[in-house]
Amino acid sequence: MAGCTPPGALEHRSASMPAPSLPSVSVVVPTYKRPEMLKRCLAALMDQTLPLDRYEIIVCDDEPGAAVREMLEQLSAGEGGLAPELRYVPVTATQGPAGARNAGWQAARAPIIAFTDDDTIPDRAWLEAGLAAMAPGVQAATGRIVMPLPDKPSDYERDAGRLRQAEFATANCFVLREALERVGGFDERYTMAWREDSDLHFSLIEEGCRIEWAPQAVVVHPLRPAPFGAGLSMQRKVMFDVLLYRKHRALYRERIRGGPPWFYLLVTASLIAAVALPPAGRPVAGALAAALWLALSLGFFFHRLRGTSARPRNVGDLLLTSLFIPPLSIFWRLVGVFRFGWGMP
Repeated sequence: MAGCTPPGALEHRSASMPAPSLPSVSVVVPTYKRPEMLKRCLAALMDQTLPLDRYEIIVCDDEPGAAVREMLEQLSAGEGGLAPELRYVPVTATQGPAGARNAGWQAARAPIIAFTDDDTIPDRAWLEAGLAAMAPGVQAATGRIVMPLPDKPSDYERDAGRLRQAEFATANCFVLREALERVGGFDERYTMAWREDSDLHFSLIEEGCRIEWAPQAVVVHPLRPAPFGAGLSMQRKVMFDVLLYRKHRALYRERIRGGPPWFYLLVTASLIAAVALPPAGRPVAGALAAALWLALSLGFFFHRLRGTSARPRNVGDLLLTSLFIPPLSIFWRLVGVFRFGWGMP
């Protein structure tokens, strides 16, 4: 396997470290129509324990306009010059966090790129801890994500909370610029915030890069409110599983899902049979298929309900989404196959 860093590259890197006037790390923050969250994130980034002249903050605006640019100007002016450099990058050629992050790291001046999101709150020592993990021979490091959850979370909250166990997430990671260049950065076909970080992670692994765990590099990721039935619209993200599977089949099966979604396929097949068989003159078979679909869907509902909040809103949300998530998931997988080529994860 080819090494992520070619022979002699580490020595060359040490001999050509940036001049004192250049930062040690560039923080890239993609944003899209969330000015209040972005302001909270920037406040935490401007209050780091790392000396101010050792880092810069690059905000990549996926909906370019005056609001974010003016916010950065006000933050810089309000600190009276006692702040890290804040830079604004409008993103117009692509759409989605993958393209925004590419615009950010390509504009960066430091040899190490730190990625986080506009809805996080980095710990004061985040950058220092992340840089400490980027020892010679390390091409990337991933930090710890803290996401406070209630004792009895809703299904949405429990699902979102899985981010805490993510092996590699762009809400909290550090990558050498030369490693990003080697793997081509983020794949901009991921136009939603889903699997683009896993794609980068797998690309780094396949290049033989050394990736360290940095538990002291912490960001807090507060939960955002979600509308009723949000699980239905979220199924659209599944089409990017197809792209990830197409590109990194072995790693996908090893680290994300070991095989096809047989349960979802069975639920979807029974639903199709329940609708199609009666008009074809087979009402009994159609009724049996409908009974199977209902039984499977209710079993799915009770499985998801276990351990979550008993509030009526959560129960109603689970009941609605349990009926439609399996067929929607299969539908969006098929959209992914049409868009990215055959491969059903």
